[in-house]
Parts: sequence; structure tokens; C-alpha cells
Amino acid sequence: MFYTNKTILITGVAGFIGSYLAKYILENSDHTVTIVGIDNLNDYYDVTLKGTRLTLLKDAAEIPANGTFVFVKGNLADKELVNSVFQEYSPSIVVNLAAQAGVRYSITNPDSYMESNVMGFFNILEACRHSYDDGAKGIEHLVYASSSSVYGANKKVPYSLEDQVDHPVSLYAATKKSNELFAYAYSKLYGIPSTGLRFFTVYGPLGRPDMAYFGFTNKILQGQKIAIFNHGDMYRDFTYIDDIIIGLSNVIQKTPVEDDNGVKYKLYNIGNNKPESLMYFVETLEKCLMEEGIISRPAEKEFLPMQPGDVYQTYADVTDLINDFGFKPSTSLYDGLRKYAKWYKEFYLST
Repeated sequence: MFYTNKTILITGVAGFIGSYLAKYILENSDHTVTIVGIDNLNDYYDVTLKGTRLTLLKDAAEIPANGTFVFVKGNLADKELVNSVFQEYSPSIVVNLAAQAGVRYSITNPDSYMESNVMGFFNILEACRHSYDDGAKGIEHLVYASSSSVYGANKKVPYSLEDQVDHPVSLYAATKKSNELFAYAYSKLYGIPSTGLRFFTVYGPLGRPDMAYFGFTNKILQGQKIAIFNHGDMYRDFTYIDDIIIGLSNVIQKTPVEDDNGVKYKLYNIGNNKPESLMYFVETLEKCLMEEGIISRPAEKEFLPMQPGDVYQTYADVTDLINDFGFKPSTSLYDGLRKYAKWYKEFYLST
């Protein structure tokens, strides 16, 4: 009953993780919780998918036992809008999941990353700071999305929170690292309790079409070749969306204790703690798609060199997550992709 009588602001609420989190809270709390969601509904990928996610949230909020959902369309770079949302709804918890996603896209479109990931997050931090003005209670906890991308091309695995993350290989990674630095500074200077989450390759139903599993499915259906980078010699710590949401909800409910410097600040890796090879990933995806009758045979493949911004592998050390919450992601790649394939068939191919 942690969420009882709380107002929770979720940015990027029409996004993949944001929509799942909002729905989870609405369905696992009571009628006293209010979710205020902000999203600019940009066209980086299919806006129809974002609309579907919002519809699911509105449907969930119509069930009397569930909480209330309020949607605000807007851009976090609009400081006036952000401030007005804080003033009108006085959120007790803020979960910042809005960001311009995509490692490769950041190489050719840097402006959108600076606007959303840097200025947008700065405006959230400022609004959190001013929520304490004039003796007001202020926010209880700021939780925000970082990324496994901050580890760059680190060779040591698994990636640990103690590792140096000073050598990003993409602008996207640099913006996520900047979020961690800004959050720490605001926690130190203004006493904002904050927790950052380094997500590792999140996938599942209703996911982002720019992700590999989604893009591969579309291309295979269209009879196109799929590109296998670094000639298939890459590894990713694939993390199923349900595991991400349970981890997120656990983190939201636990405000970080002060560290040795008197700062209420914490970071966590959220990953499956089991990197899988790119070739195994492709083979498993093909198997799941064939089991659902979506495709009849494996895809034709084109083996290419590593792309700029990519890294050889990701691998999460989740020791802190286990120690603090007794939880670690555990959904197997086959189980996760099977659920994705079932959803894809129903969403795109059912008549």
C-alpha cells in the first residue's frame, strides 16, 4: 500500500517503460493514487503505438478500484509547462523516464538529445528543488532512467557500479552520464533524494520499433535481409520489461539513505545478469516467430562490421539490487521473446 494517497509524476508516460510502470502502479495500488503522465508524443517511432499505450492506461484508470490517470501532452524542455504541472499536482514522487532514445540516432541528430535528455532533465530537477520552497513538503523521491550505455567500451565485466564511466562512445551515453552527475549535485545541494537506474537492453510486447528484435521481425516479414553487426560477435544483457517494472517499483518505494557525504543518492544496474550472444538472440527470435506462425523460415542475414556507437557487450552486476531488495531479473530470453511474438501476432497480424 505504499502508493496510497500519493501523486506520482511519470515523464515519458507514453513510452515503453513509462506506460508499463504507470499501468502497474494503477493496477497494484488503490483508488487514492494519482498518476500524472507527461509525454510529447514525438514521431521518433510509430505514434500509433504510443496512442495504444495511453489507451491501455486510460482503460486501467476507469476500473473503480484502480487509481486516477491524468495525461499532459508537452515537452520537458518547456520549463513553464514543467513548473505548471508541479504547481497544479504537487507530486510526491517523480519518475523521469522521458528521453530521446537510441544510440545510433544520437550520432546524426544530437540536438534532440540535448533538448530532451539534458535540458528536459534539468527542468525536472529545478522543479523538484522548488517543490521545497516556502517550507513546503517537497518531493519524497526522484527516480530517473540512466542506461547501461554509460559503461561505454569498458572491458571489465560484469559492469559494476564502482567502475569508471568516463569514456562514453555515443552522445546518448554522454547525456545519460550527465543526468547522473546533475542528480548527484542536486541531491547534495538541495537535499533531493534521488535514485538512478542503469537499464540493460529492455525488450518485450509494446516495445520500441527501433530496437533490434522489433526491427528484425519487421524486416523478416517483408522478406528483407537482417544486418548482423560485428559479424554476430556481440553480447547483450537482455532484460524483459516485467522485470524492469518490478525493479522500478521496488526502487521507488525505498528512498536512499545518506551516504558518507550526507547525500541521499543511489544508483542501480537493472539487467538480466546473463549476456546472450547476438546470434543466439536472432536464432531464439526466429524460433519464437516460427512457433507463432509469423514466419516460415529463418531470415537471410548480412554480416557487417561493428557500427559507430556500439559496444561489444553489456553485462550487469546486480549485487546491490539483490542486497537491497532481494530481487533480480530472471525472465529467460526465450520466455520473453515468446511473449513478444504472441503480442506481435495479435497486434499486427490479427484481422
